[in-house]
Amino acid sequence: MTDPATTSATPDALSTVSRDIAEVPSVEIISTAALHLMSAAAVNLGLAEDLPEHKDLDEARSLIHALAGLLDASVPSLGHHHAAPLRDGLKSLQLAFREASVIPDEPGQGPGEKYTGAVHPSPKR
Repeated sequence: MTDPATTSATPDALSTVSRDIAEVPSVEIISTAALHLMSAAAVNLGLAEDLPEHKDLDEARSLIHALAGLLDASVPSLGHHHAAPLRDGLKSLQLAFREASVIPDEPGQGPGEKYTGAVHPSPKR
């Protein structure tokens, strides 16, 4: 049998988590989600130092596309200060995807380009 005094004094684990999340600003939650998507995409592009032989372009495409959609939808909330480095990271991943592809997508058809527009490599000097 449960002691009612103990039950009411011990906070429920879910309410503790909810309270913790309520204290985190949305910009931090969005940025954290974006960083997770970026990291996973980089691993699947073979860019991880500890797993360079791993490549799964289908997974990378999905992750990059999701990242682009998240950034497109959240830029007004993030502001330029937070959005700019995330956009730079997204572009780097899109370019890495293009380089890793045996048969490159048409311009504007690559992962996330629906949201960002066509991504082209910088001219080599």
